[in-house]
Amino acid sequence: MAQPNVQSLKCVVTGDGAVGKTCLLISYTTNAFPGEYIPTVFDNYTTSLMVDGKPISLGLWDTAGQEDYDRLRPLSYPQTDVFLLCFSLINPASFDNVRSKWYPEIDHHAPNIPIILVGTKLDLKEEYDRREDAEKNGDRHAFENASKEVKELKEKKRQRPIEFRDGLACAREIGAYKYLVCSALTQSNLKGVFDEAIRAVLNPRPPPKAKKSKCTVL
Repeated sequence: MAQPNVQSLKCVVTGDGAVGKTCLLISYTTNAFPGEYIPTVFDNYTTSLMVDGKPISLGLWDTAGQEDYDRLRPLSYPQTDVFLLCFSLINPASFDNVRSKWYPEIDHHAPNIPIILVGTKLDLKEEYDRREDAEKNGDRHAFENASKEVKELKEKKRQRPIEFRDGLACAREIGAYKYLVCSALTQSNLKGVFDEAIRAVLNPRPPPKAKKSKCTVL
């Protein structure tokens, strides 16, 4: 039972399957990246922490992004205080689905709840950029030993990793409280994602209204 001065918050993590939602939660709560076995959905977990001097009991709820769970998933949404809407920085389709699927779903079932837009797998995005730079400098074998997802993206013509400006434009389009990128593997900015999720509840601000038009990258 939470102490009277401890604020309890519910944070639901959503987004396409295989974008790293479960790894994000496991890495954050255990301080270690999961090994070979990664469950489809992470068991609900509550952690106690301090943010800006305030004691918080943070309830973390994972969701399955696959279509098979489309009817069950919204059952997790009632009483949510903040959403982490995730996509993979090296999976453009997961980014497109933020607008076409995930934001409409959240807005329908839990309107006016703050959203943090999260670009995951920053380590793989950085790997892609390093290998691409090497290729531009004449290394024809730059992608030979690349990580599986990096190699898969490279093989898709006309598709590239999601740049920060694109994520920022999307966040503005859907009226997200903030846009952040992180890596569950290296834990780069991982704590920052959850701290900002808490701040979105503690320091609410009227989010910019979601724009109806699609954001265009010039």
